[in-house]
Amino acid sequence: MQTQTNHPSKYVVREYLERRSQEIKPPPSPEEIRRQLGWGLMLFEPKMEQGR
Repeated sequence: MQTQTNHPSKYVVREYLERRSQEIKPPPSPEEIRRQLGWGLMLFEPKMEQGR
């Protein structure tokens, strides 16, 4: 089984950073940032080639 990273667009990241720069409270955890940006790992299984 392999993982494939799902990245947010640079525009989504810029919007997020702009909003964060205006907040006074401390930054969230890296896991929370990834969740807010929809940046997760998707698990997938490669198709098995026949004849091998």
